[in-house]
Amino acid sequence: MEPDKKEDLPESQETEEEVGEDAPITEEDEDALDAQEIEGAELAEFDLASQIEEFRALIEEDPDHPIHHYNLAEALEEAGEREEARAEYERALECDTERDFHAIIHYGVGNLIYHQLLSGIQSVVVKSSVGLHSAHKPGDSIVEVHDEDYSVPAEHFQKAMEFLPLLKADDELVEYISKEAPGQLANIYYKWASDLIDKSRQIAHYGSETKDVQKALKLLKKTLDIDPNHSQANLMAKYSKKMLAEGWKAYDEYGFEAKHIEGSG
Repeated sequence: MEPDKKEDLPESQETEEEVGEDAPITEEDEDALDAQEIEGAELAEFDLASQIEEFRALIEEDPDHPIHHYNLAEALEEAGEREEARAEYERALECDTERDFHAIIHYGVGNLIYHQLLSGIQSVVVKSSVGLHSAHKPGDSIVEVHDEDYSVPAEHFQKAMEFLPLLKADDELVEYISKEAPGQLANIYYKWASDLIDKSRQIAHYGSETKDVQKALKLLKKTLDIDPNHSQANLMAKYSKKMLAEGWKAYDEYGFEAKHIEGSG
């Protein structure tokens, strides 16, 4: 009895082993992939534009329905139209007179403002803003911290939790908000504290460095009250206490000491 023979296969029917990981990727393959990515992006953009038009049409038919405004706000935010998105979120809150959807709407507004905050200079400053020494180039450090930039989104996340028992949604969405809203609130407090510490380490001496670090420490405590396992907040709280006790220095871009803040001893 003859052993089985492997039949010859046409090139189009080669086995996976024969065209496996070692098969070279040609320039034509790369061009095809690029074309697919571009086509996919264009389709996504088209779909988003279509959704925005659809939500606007629904609002024309039923202008007082809060979910229509909420859906439009989400789509506008995804399209990068943040100011108009925020206006639609606010309109959704106005229309939600029974407060059935206040929790999810407040969560959406809080996220929008938080992401706007992250897109500013606060997102590009020196990340290792802890310790007793810092060196910043002009324009690389935070020189102003406006409380309302942080307190407003924090208030929205707090309201998302407050109105959660009234939310008319499926269990999965309720569970999502119950988990994410406190987490985002903790992140806001941490970000606020982090930016205050960066502000205190700027080259210019503005006179309120110690007060800012003290305030940052209180905000870090709020973060840890919500999330005791927040590793960044735990680390920054330790360094903040050390800064207050031992003082800290800031150096200019040439390595010269620009200022020295005395500690409490």
